[in-house]
Amino acid sequence: MNRRPIAAAALAAAMTLTGACEYTAAARTAGPAGPAAKSPRATGSPTAAPRQPAPARSFDETGFEEDLRTATAITDGYWRRHWTRFFTGSYRSPRVVGLYDGSDPAATPTCGGEPLERDNAEYCPAGDFLAWDAHLMRTGYAHGDAWVYLVVAHEWGHAVQNRLQRRLVSAAAELQADCLAGAVLYGSAADGDLRFEAGDAREIVDSFQVIGDRTPWTRPGDHGTASQRLQSFSRGGAHGVPACFT
Repeated sequence: MNRRPIAAAALAAAMTLTGACEYTAAARTAGPAGPAAKSPRATGSPTAAPRQPAPARSFDETGFEEDLRTATAITDGYWRRHWTRFFTGSYRSPRVVGLYDGSDPAATPTCGGEPLERDNAEYCPAGDFLAWDAHLMRTGYAHGDAWVYLVVAHEWGHAVQNRLQRRLVSAAAELQADCLAGAVLYGSAADGDLRFEAGDAREIVDSFQVIGDRTPWTRPGDHGTASQRLQSFSRGGAHGVPACFT
């Protein structure tokens, strides 16, 4: 995703197819900058028919590890740069535990004394850390590198929620995290830190539509339908962080 250029607005176009800190008053009225400001707002349900995942390419372990590092750095960097634009107080980075083997209980991190789920990605408030099952991440990455950026930005959204006053966290916390993920990826593109390739928009759509119903990380009962998730992600991408708190 970060190594191959395309206008960030293309991602929004694809979407139309398919208690610590406080939110600042200025941020509520601030408009988005860069490509996101020109992106269309997603309305209604996606019109593209669900597609089967593309055939898995030969797995690129080196590229996978590089993209995972890059996604982490870009997401953390965005919040470091822009936190004071949107919120009072100061930003602190969550700890990144990273990949774990959910099939091995002895190697699985615990959150509040309970092991993380297999095939899951999670932010743990008790330990203020992020972790993602290796099988989940590699399976998604085999069909497109955009998956890694989506998962990391989404889970980071939960870390952001944990740093806010409770009244700012939506009852639909998962959809709000999707919105924040869109805002971060678009915002990073506007900052010049992230570039999209032509296939990334389709990869993200397919991630929500196809992979979404199959893992604990994306159960519809917890996270909303594919259509709702796409619209939330697109709203954040098109209108930035303020749109995730309206």
